[in-house]
Parts: sequence; C-alpha cells; structure tokens
Amino acid sequence: MSALTTENGAPPAAEEPPDTGRHKLTAATGLAALSLDAMASVAYGPEAIVLVLAAVGGYGLGFTLPVTLAIAGLLAVLVAYYRQVIAAFPDGGGSYAVARTHLGRRTSLVAAGSLVLDYVLNVAVAVTAGVAALTSAFPELYGDRLWICLAVLVLVTGVNLRGIVDSARAFIVPTAVFIGAILVLIVVGLFRDGPVSTAASAGHASVLADNATTVGALLLLKAFASGCSALTGVEAIANAVPSFRAPAARRAMRAELALGALLGVMLIGLSVLISRFGLQPVEGVTVLAQLADASLGHNWGFFVIQFATVVLLALSANTSFGGLPVLLKLLARDNYVPHVFGLKADRQVHRHGVVWLALVSAALLVFSGGDTNTLVPLFAIGVFVGFTIAQTGMVLHWRRERGPKWAAKALLNGLGAVLTGVSAVVVTATKFHDGAWLIVIALPALVLAFEAVHRAYGRIGERLGVGRIPAPPHRERSLVLVPVSSLTRLTSEAVTAAVSFGDEVRALMVCHPDPEDRQATEALERDWARWNPGVPLVRLPSERRSLGRPITAYVRGLRTTEPGTRVTVLIPEAEPEHLWQRALQNQRGAVVAHAVRRDTNAVVCRLRFRC
Repeated sequence: MSALTTENGAPPAAEEPPDTGRHKLTAATGLAALSLDAMASVAYGPEAIVLVLAAVGGYGLGFTLPVTLAIAGLLAVLVAYYRQVIAAFPDGGGSYAVARTHLGRRTSLVAAGSLVLDYVLNVAVAVTAGVAALTSAFPELYGDRLWICLAVLVLVTGVNLRGIVDSARAFIVPTAVFIGAILVLIVVGLFRDGPVSTAASAGHASVLADNATTVGALLLLKAFASGCSALTGVEAIANAVPSFRAPAARRAMRAELALGALLGVMLIGLSVLISRFGLQPVEGVTVLAQLADASLGHNWGFFVIQFATVVLLALSANTSFGGLPVLLKLLARDNYVPHVFGLKADRQVHRHGVVWLALVSAALLVFSGGDTNTLVPLFAIGVFVGFTIAQTGMVLHWRRERGPKWAAKALLNGLGAVLTGVSAVVVTATKFHDGAWLIVIALPALVLAFEAVHRAYGRIGERLGVGRIPAPPHRERSLVLVPVSSLTRLTSEAVTAAVSFGDEVRALMVCHPDPEDRQATEALERDWARWNPGVPLVRLPSERRSLGRPITAYVRGLRTTEPGTRVTVLIPEAEPEHLWQRALQNQRGAVVAHAVRRDTNAVVCRLRFRC
C-alpha cells in the first residue's frame, strides 16, 4: 500500500534506481529494439496485398504497386506525425499522452486500450509467423509448433527481463542481417530481366483466380486494409521515448525517421519486383521466398533470406516488450492500472509489465494453437484507432501552441487523422467476420477495466486522505496477540518479540472438542504454567476444525470490550533452511494471517524464525 500514500498515487520515487544512461538506448540500438515489428512486416505486408488482389487474377496483381504506394504515403504521414509527438511529448506514451492532454480522459483510455491490444496481439502474431516460416522449411516440426512458439516467447521474455539495452544488443545483428539481405535482394532484382529461378514455387498449386478485366474499389480497399498490417509498430518508438539516452527526444526522432525510410524503401522495392517478375502467389511458399528465389537464385542467398526472415519474425515481438511496459507505467502513474506496473528493476526494466505481456501472449498462443491465421484478422485494428485519436489531438495541440508554421503542422495531422480513420473503418469492416468483432468487444471492455481501477484507487485515496494533512499522531494502548499451538523455541521468540513492543501481550490457543485435541490443550496449559512467561494463555474454544475464525472473533470482540486499543496479531513462523522444505510446513500461519487481514482491522505481523 506504500504506492497509495504518495500525493499523485504513483509509486514512490525511491523504488526506482537512478538512471546512469548505461541502460538506455541510442538511436541505433533503439532501432533494433523497437522497430523489429515494423521491419518484419515486409515479410507479410506485400503478401497480404497480393493474396487479396489474386482473387481477380493477373489483372488484379497489376495493382500491387499502386496499393503499396498508397500505404507508403500513409507511412510517411505517420512517421512525420510521430516525430512531432516525440518532440511534444518526450515522456513517452504516444497516442495515450496526446489524447490525455488534448482530448480528455475517456478518449485517452480508448487510445491506451487500442495500443495495449495491438501490442499483445503483435507478440502472438510475430511469434506464430516466425514459427510458421520455420515449419515451412522443416515440415516435420509442424506438429510441435505450439511448443516452439512458447519456447521463442520464453527466450524473448528472458532477454527483455535483463533490460531493453541487452535486448537491443541481442537483436541488432539479426536486424542488420535482415535489412541488408532485403536491400541486396531489391537491388539485385532491379537488374534482372526475369526470374533467375522458380524452384521454390515449382510443384505448388497457384492461388491465382481466373483473369478479370476490372478491379472494384471494394477489392482495392480490402487489399489496402490487408497491407496496412505493415504499418504496425511505427508507434513503438514514440511510446518508449524515456528508454533513450539523453537527449532522448532527438535520438528517438532519428530512430523514427530511419525506421520510416527503411520500411518505405523495402515495401516499395519488393512491390516493384513483384510487378517486374510477374509473381503469382502459390500455396505453401511465401511471396518473399519467391522474390528471393527470382532475384538471387535458389542458392545460399535464398536460404540467408529465409533464415533471417524466420529469426526476425520471431523476434519482432520485442517491439511490444519495449513499448507496452512504458505505456503501462504511464497508466499506473494515472491510476488506471495497478501501481506495480510503474516499478522498475535495477536495469531500468518494468518487469511486471514484461511478465504480464508474456503471460497474456502465452494464453493467446495456446488459444490459437500456434496458428497465425487465427490471430491475423485481429491485428492492426487497434493501432489505427490509436493513430486517429492521437493525430486529432495533435491538431488541437498545434492550434493551442500557435508556434511557427502551426497551420501546416495542423493540416498534416488533420490529413493523417482522416486517412488513418478511414483505414480503421476499412480494416474493421473488411475483417469483421474474420474475427475483428472480438476487438470491437475487447476495446470497450478494456476501457471499462481502466475506469474500474481508477475508481478503486479514488476510493482508497479518499479513505487514506491522500493529498490532505492528517491529524497529529497520538499514542494508544497496544495489545499484542500471539497464536500458539505448542511450547517451542519459536513460541519463546514470538513472546519475547511481543513483550518488546506491546503494552500487554496475550497468547491465544484454539481448542477443539476432540479427545486428542483436549489432551494436547491440557498439556500445553500445564507446560505454560511451568514456563510462567508472565503472559496469560487465553483458551478459544471452537466446535469446528477452524483456526482463523475463533481468533478473528476474539479480535472483533476486543473492539467492544476494550475500545481505543491498538491490536496486533503476531504470527510466529519457521523459515526452513531450503526452499523445497516449505512444502513440509502446515501453513497455519498463512491461514491465520489471511483470516485476520480479511475480517478485522488488526495489524498483522509475521515473525520469521530461521531454522
């Protein structure tokens, strides 16, 4: 409850170690730690577009590049917007921070909820996509894909528990290899007159429909919506600005610009190659694998691309581990999630946020059975809701600031809000029956949960008088109660501790009517009289085999018989030498502590005696 005693409801500053910068990100390591989601999207973004357009045959595939250019244009708007957010809100939080400042509490919670859902889904989708690429290369592993997914999740979680800098260092090499391999693929492919090899797709059935001569607007919108999955992750850097070294905002802006440039070049380059090679999607082989085969040939370069894709897809879950804990810290500061999410470990790690994200993602993996297609329809909706809310908030931000070129900046964000708002509607509508309806239900439910936590903290803060000067402290008569069941050295230590800080001490003995229990009670009373510690032994009869209820009933009775007395229940417990020996304990102390804490206002003190 110490976190509740601060004026703003946030965890005490003493809980967080001072930051030396050693556990912070540079622009390069920030790109590696927070951009894996966006970078990995080039493996499934162009493919998502192609699969939709393939429904109308080769004529439809001719629209791959125009659709990609539209997505790249939206990407440019988003990168420009998030660079503005980083400069205006250097404490992080991205869409949530913008909405909280300019659009009100409820709207900010919608933005926060959408980001939370997107981050959690990103972990599950990234891990399943990476494992799917692995099982495509090694089909004999397909039956064990769920266990492989969970193993990858444990690996990423373990690395992030060591700190965001350690995760960046661990993932910077596969990130660099993937980016370099994709850029080489594009450059080499641009100099090819035709595919070098089609071995990867040989023998696989084509998913291309019969040729058509027209492409409807609805199909183009659906292709655009599917391809927009490539835009998830561009918000992560803005959400995690405090994770960068000083000057944090400047480094984060550089990382955001580098991310936008690299992602845009790769998306457009791959789409150009799809059109250049007349690529047709086939069952069981990814579009990226076909492009690598066509551009580099079916040789070691092809397998480097495949291996790098597998690794980066699996590790792209790291983006969520870098962004979500910072967002949860801000929500904890504002009393919308438990304050424990605001605490940091010695490596600047929000461990509770990392562990919570891993557990929820593991549940999603189990629910989906490690199948990517079960999760993809839920992906990308939340992030577009956050985009729209935040850009609307930035329009109000520039209007209030009235700084240089504020009108042009407001126009840019207004345009971005319209584009992302339309994208959110299109993505939701086109994927609604594929499972997107779950997001429509989950988002309001998450906002209601935030509100419930906030109300609970408000009630607790009101009862504690947070923000008000309390009455001066005064001394009350203290009574210490010590539950005992036998006379041992542990009993002696407990009574000694009790008489050291209590005005009066009483030992409590719960008695049951069974013959063997009566004999034990009489033996304890005889031994107590011989020991004669100067502390009375009070017998508490109980007809049932209950331990906590008789003690709590006695404590409640003291409120009437001895008002104005401060009651403390001192519970002695043996601390075993080895961890496994805890299973040998009878847990009597835990039962009594739980009952007293639940049913009375007495202070509970658990005395540990090390064996």
